[in-house]
Amino acid sequence: MSQERQLQLVTSVMISAGFEVSEKFTLRPRSFDLIARNDGTLLVIKVVTHIDSVSEEAAFDLDVITQHLGGVPLIVGERAREAELERGAVYVRYGIYAISVATLYDYFVEKIPPLVYASPGGLYVNINGDVIRELRERRNMSLGDLGQILGVSRRTISKYESGMGTTLEVAIRIEEYFNTGVVESIDIVHREPAEPEHEGQKRKAGPAGIPIEFLEQLGMQLHTLRGAPFQALLTFDKHTIMTGYGPAQKVIKRAALISNLSKIAKKHAMCIITDYHHEKKIGRTLLIGEDRLHHIRDSSELLDLIGDVGFDPYTSDS
Repeated sequence: MSQERQLQLVTSVMISAGFEVSEKFTLRPRSFDLIARNDGTLLVIKVVTHIDSVSEEAAFDLDVITQHLGGVPLIVGERAREAELERGAVYVRYGIYAISVATLYDYFVEKIPPLVYASPGGLYVNINGDVIRELRERRNMSLGDLGQILGVSRRTISKYESGMGTTLEVAIRIEEYFNTGVVESIDIVHREPAEPEHEGQKRKAGPAGIPIEFLEQLGMQLHTLRGAPFQALLTFDKHTIMTGYGPAQKVIKRAALISNLSKIAKKHAMCIITDYHHEKKIGRTLLIGEDRLHHIRDSSELLDLIGDVGFDPYTSDS
């Protein structure tokens, strides 16, 4: 299946699930392909044919974007190594969940969460260690007794009860022996938060040449990106601004797309134009000349300026 066809299917699934989905964009390379929001859940989705094609650089961008947009990164693909992705299974690429379109449909439309995750050596499941301990103790069984029945060591049983996952085969044996469920489903949209960015990982000077020092003087933090439609995210208190930078001919082409993305993400949008001297609005995106920007006294004034040119308060940052 082509990447274009996959993207169409993913968009259809998310719309069927009641999500508002961003417009299609064709920029390359790109760290994500669409943003989708529904009932407070924001997904930043990368669609690929082969999940191993997602680079560490793209995964880094995905993490930075989702951290500051308050969303969840997700990779949707078709294959891993030489095999198709299993339906109902979750894979991991640089700490980001990766699933098939079918699993995406099951989770968001049919409300059927995946149970299996892929790890070196095969497919595994998470089991409820507290339930296993309670069932074992209720039958007055030792760790060794249960281990003998399952064909594993007492130390392995102890690890199961402490939260270690196991193979699907062992999980089935546990459930058949106790006649009750112990397998836990995987909640795709409640991914564990990524570790904070390390100082060595932060990109201080991206290729776009954004006026970082001046923006930092305004009290903002700037997080540059490599493959997003916006070249950076500006953060100030609880506010986030999707930011583009460059000459008008280049930036204006992105302004409408950034506007659409900001509407769905419920964030601000701004493009700093190097050969422009005033400000105006394209959709939700503030276009401001770099010279005009340097007359801004602080980040609150910039935020007010974004509002003054027609920013929709109904969908602004909270």
